[in-house]
Amino acid sequence: MKPVPFLSPNLFWLAFFVVILAAWWVMYDMAMAMGRRPMNMHDFGPLFVMWAIMMAAMMGPTFVPTLATYDDLIRSANGTRAGWVGLALGYLGMWVVFAAGISLIQTMLIDARLLTRMGRSMSDGLSLVLVAAAGLYQFTALKERCLEHCRSPMLQFLAHWRPGFGGGVIMGAHHGAYCVVCCWGLMAIGFVGGVMDLLWMGGATVLMTLEKIPAIGRWLTRPIGLALLAWAAYILAGMI
Repeated sequence: MKPVPFLSPNLFWLAFFVVILAAWWVMYDMAMAMGRRPMNMHDFGPLFVMWAIMMAAMMGPTFVPTLATYDDLIRSANGTRAGWVGLALGYLGMWVVFAAGISLIQTMLIDARLLTRMGRSMSDGLSLVLVAAAGLYQFTALKERCLEHCRSPMLQFLAHWRPGFGGGVIMGAHHGAYCVVCCWGLMAIGFVGGVMDLLWMGGATVLMTLEKIPAIGRWLTRPIGLALLAWAAYILAGMI
């Protein structure tokens, strides 16, 4: 039996990458607009929308290996295309929750006059704490545990398998929760240089994606931590 054309798996992948590319385009457009005329990003609503789009742009690419693994299970087990969609929605949903939380934190830091309205640190002390915390976290057992989860999607599917769309949402949210705990540090240091800095967004996306590739990530996590700690030492030296 031939597959129905409009349900072709390639169209699902195409839609997924279109969402990612559209999110990057929106972030680029916002960054250029802010460069011409700074925008007031103090209110929770605009901040939440900005962070939610940013999460789709940055974290979507890191989820490709997990979606590809589920794709294999559609062909070899009882995975379904509806489950694939649910998996993607559950994962991105957890990052939307993160977007809400970090937007609230940003408004509080702006009110405390620790961040500019563009989301950039005005305090060397805050910058030091964020960079040092992110660096130290790279060496923790919790970071390693979360990375092991992200690096072995097949094992996670075998251990927590749930069928159908609803099962996909649950598994995606489960995976997304681990990913949030894994990557919060690299997200938080966006406040140091400004959360709308495209160089930070691109660099963090590449690092988080590479960290989740077993053959590369095992050799990358601690050097990232050392680089962040060196950066923290540089900030501290400037404060003395």
